[in-house]
Amino acid sequence: MNWDLSSYFPEFGGPEMQSFKDELKRDIASLRGKSASLPSLNPQSQSEWVNVFLRHEEIIKRLSHLSSYIGCLASADSRNEAHLKEEAALALLRAEMAKVRVELLRAVKEISDELFTGFIAQKEFEGARYYLQRVREDSQRTMSPEKEILAADLNVDGIQAWGRLYDRVSSNLEFEMEYPDGRRQRIAMAQRRTFMEDADRRVRRAAFEAGNAAWKQVEDMAAAALNAISGTRLSLNRHRGIDHFLDVALFQAGITRKGLDAMFEAVYAEIELPRRILRLKAGAMNSRGIAWYDLGAPLALPDQRRLSWEDGKALVNESFSRAYPALGHFFQEAVDKSWVEWSPRAGKRPGAFCTGSQLIQESRIFMTYNGALGDVLTLAHESGHAFHSRVMRDIRPYARVYPMTLAESASTFGELILIEGVLQDPSLTDVQRAFLLDIEIGHAAVYLLDISARYEFEKSLYEERAAGDLAVSRLKELMVATQRRIFGDVLEEGGEDPYFWASKLHFYITGITFYNFTYTFGFLLSRGLFERFKQEGEDFLPRYEQFLRLSGSDSAINVVRKAIGADLETPEFWVEAIRSLDQPLAELENLLPAALAASQNLRTASA
Repeated sequence: MNWDLSSYFPEFGGPEMQSFKDELKRDIASLRGKSASLPSLNPQSQSEWVNVFLRHEEIIKRLSHLSSYIGCLASADSRNEAHLKEEAALALLRAEMAKVRVELLRAVKEISDELFTGFIAQKEFEGARYYLQRVREDSQRTMSPEKEILAADLNVDGIQAWGRLYDRVSSNLEFEMEYPDGRRQRIAMAQRRTFMEDADRRVRRAAFEAGNAAWKQVEDMAAAALNAISGTRLSLNRHRGIDHFLDVALFQAGITRKGLDAMFEAVYAEIELPRRILRLKAGAMNSRGIAWYDLGAPLALPDQRRLSWEDGKALVNESFSRAYPALGHFFQEAVDKSWVEWSPRAGKRPGAFCTGSQLIQESRIFMTYNGALGDVLTLAHESGHAFHSRVMRDIRPYARVYPMTLAESASTFGELILIEGVLQDPSLTDVQRAFLLDIEIGHAAVYLLDISARYEFEKSLYEERAAGDLAVSRLKELMVATQRRIFGDVLEEGGEDPYFWASKLHFYITGITFYNFTYTFGFLLSRGLFERFKQEGEDFLPRYEQFLRLSGSDSAINVVRKAIGADLETPEFWVEAIRSLDQPLAELENLLPAALAASQNLRTASA
């Protein structure tokens, strides 16, 4: 492994780790026993419930430490049975923690508003009142404590087990890549994305087709997992009296239905702009449309060499430091301290993430770096998450629980700073500039079209799942139809990805429902923030960091209103953010003919 995890524990399975686990397990059991013995919150039990909540908050910090450590190991070496065993044991520990939360919900569910208001006004809860208000809101959607405890137990061997199964199968899955020159090679599925971003369309198509052939071999497992995960959620919603499956997603995202609808109203009203981006890409390929495997592909421009790990780190560092010195300094600290797991190898899980421990106040970044510029963007993206944690490190655990909608803003803001930083280099040629602009607007097309298609597919999935399991054939049919509807005629006939429901990890994340739309929300929010940064310069950065610090202290809607003064419940903000793509798109349209001609001249001279 590339990262250094020794600040978590000196060694995996060592006495320090075992002692930490044993103490954590005892403290969770003790807290559960204490909370279960108390009556619902009343004036006589108030001081004891204050103590219970404070102990719960302290355990959250320690559990984040162990969870982050085990998650790092299991992701980086997913074939290690000892790591997988610890991951399964961690699921049991989390289930016990979930039972403690059941008691917290019971404590505040039936009490008067007056009593609850007085309870959270205690000085011990300064800075944590929003979290406690969410506990109160969540309590209104619960079953009886006995049923909630049973659900917590069943989740370990139910919905979470299906998620773990998917993780295990996907991390071991390989496909046989046939290169244009006839060479064949077994490739880990975690590395497929890099091939799908290759400048050679033949390489992209080969990786797409071979990858889907591999997913076809496990399609029944993937369909069973997806049906089980969605079916479990629908069943629990029914027993908890939750009217609509989106209600849980909105609560987890910290937004209102009005805010979600306002965003998608803007996306669909402006949908021709991202389609125009893809038409430009198709024209550059001399094609009438794009295929699914073209979404992440760069234009066929020269100087698309692979970037070494050292070069990739340097690019992020220079861009961050030029535009946002504090972010650059933090990134340098992260790489100096070996907080990034990056090397490509078999046995790693697909995808990328940022995790961290509130106990030691450190983050870790997981990714597979293959030298594509997309990998450099991933590094910037995950570094944005890590910086978010750094800004919040002195804030109490209850006020550090922020939704995906705001988390994805910080990460995408990091991407935009990387691109802007590179574009400010005066030595850039027109060809290099075109290359970078293509990346910026190409990612926008993914956020606005691909993720919108994921959201619409998932909505349809849950609507149909209420009547029973969806067969593999129906999942494929539903995915293709949704992609065609969102992308329109810019998606060439036969260019859909019928197995995207199987290959996309985000559909199988069990801790958060409707994980996907938060990326579009965060992307557009970050563009809105970044436009203000460009207009105001460094004067904006204190407000941006205030936005990050507030992210666990109020709803996403209110955090933005307080820190930035924007209203996310009307389409205007979202439309403005989408239209900020007009300028880089227009610039690329102007540069592209000359850039493509230069590319052709280089190929001719080389031949």
